[in-house]
Amino acid sequence: MWPIDIFTERRNSMSDWSDEELSAAVEAYLEMQRLEREKQVFVKKYYYDALAARFNRASKSFEFRMQNISFVMGLMGRTWLTGLKPAKNVGRNVAVKIQKLIEQQEGGATHVSVGFDIDVHRLAGKDLVLPEGNPVPVRQQATVVQHQRSPKVAAWVLQQAKGSCDACDQPAPFTQTSGLPYLEIHHLRRLADGGSDTVTNTVALCPNCHREAHYGQNSAAVIEDLYRKISRLVRE
Repeated sequence: MWPIDIFTERRNSMSDWSDEELSAAVEAYLEMQRLEREKQVFVKKYYYDALAARFNRASKSFEFRMQNISFVMGLMGRTWLTGLKPAKNVGRNVAVKIQKLIEQQEGGATHVSVGFDIDVHRLAGKDLVLPEGNPVPVRQQATVVQHQRSPKVAAWVLQQAKGSCDACDQPAPFTQTSGLPYLEIHHLRRLADGGSDTVTNTVALCPNCHREAHYGQNSAAVIEDLYRKISRLVRE
């Protein structure tokens, strides 16, 4: 049998989280991500211990919660913190709160709905009857922060790709009405994370590879392959 304290620790790790605790956990997570991008040395356990002391909760609880944040990051199409493998054992309402906290602390909303995605994933594993759907879907408005990008950079990167995906080398899936092969521009370091809109941070990807770079289990490997493959790219 497992020692009773393991069950107690896991129950403590997942129950009755206040908004203040979640906000502090997200803030610590984003700070560690920033330090990782800047290649600065940091110790995750220092953050867990500091949060545990502040909120009188087990240090391991915050490690578990950080893995939930990684899961939400993945649903949002973001890279997650190295060493904190996404854990999907997070309730829908908490996941939605985590997404909102990430957006608030980053300074803008996204078009992604984590709650919707979790509902889809949960229902996809069940036997479903033909759904009625929404004949007249309700419209919602959201504020999205956009960065001004250079069309010259995008055009140059597309020219260099010569109609093929920079990741998989396959031809673009179709030709646009403009006559250009359809490829999507991707910044290896997101503009929201301080990445530059330059040719050293930008590639042209087919829709499949672009989605994998955001949402795939192997997204980190896709990015690493691009850095190895394309000499003009520079880590930021």
